[in-house]
Amino acid sequence: MSNLLWLTDEQMERLRPFFPKSHGKPRVDDRRVLSGIIFVNRNGLRWRDAPKEYGPAKTLYNRWKRWGDMGVFARMMEGLAAASPEPKTIMIDATYLKAHRTATSLRSKKGGATD
Repeated sequence: MSNLLWLTDEQMERLRPFFPKSHGKPRVDDRRVLSGIIFVNRNGLRWRDAPKEYGPAKTLYNRWKRWGDMGVFARMMEGLAAASPEPKTIMIDATYLKAHRTATSLRSKKGGATD
């Protein structure tokens, strides 16, 4: 796959303060794993479909799960948003829905009563 995502040195330096301290065994390469996690989530892939360049899918999933449970990713997002000089705009969802009048479940059916 030629369009893999790799975090830059600058991006890694901005994220590094949010990493939990490593206890005991050193962690697998943070850049490779975080780049893989972002790639999987951005593209809506299953963990097992992650490109091999990011390492074992189990490693990606375990880091995502462990750091997610610890709140590491939430702190990263909050910290990056707070450090941003730009005005903050939060977009929850850009979905536009329109229901047709025939889609309602309240229409009476033949022989049935409505509320």
